[in-house]
Amino acid sequence: MMIESASEVALHLAAVPDPGAGQAPPGADGFLAILGWAKWVALGICVLGLIVAGATMAIQSRRGEGGEHLGKIGMVLGGVIVISAATSLVGFLV
Repeated sequence: MMIESASEVALHLAAVPDPGAGQAPPGADGFLAILGWAKWVALGICVLGLIVAGATMAIQSRRGEGGEHLGKIGMVLGGVIVISAATSLVGFLV
């Protein structure tokens, strides 16, 4: 079926039902608690990753290999940003 005009597009779009903002189903409190725990565990792992990357950087600085770990630190910090902004990112996409 080929749409020939903008008015037909508007008619098709008007026929799509609006589900509204939606609401959490009954019993969603437990799931939200699990999501909160997962976020804190993930951020804890990121903190450990930064500590390990810093320690490795300090140990290998005498060998001249310390600069290679800046990329690792950047990846960990990128992970922190994604984890912290996960709710906002999903809300933006939905």
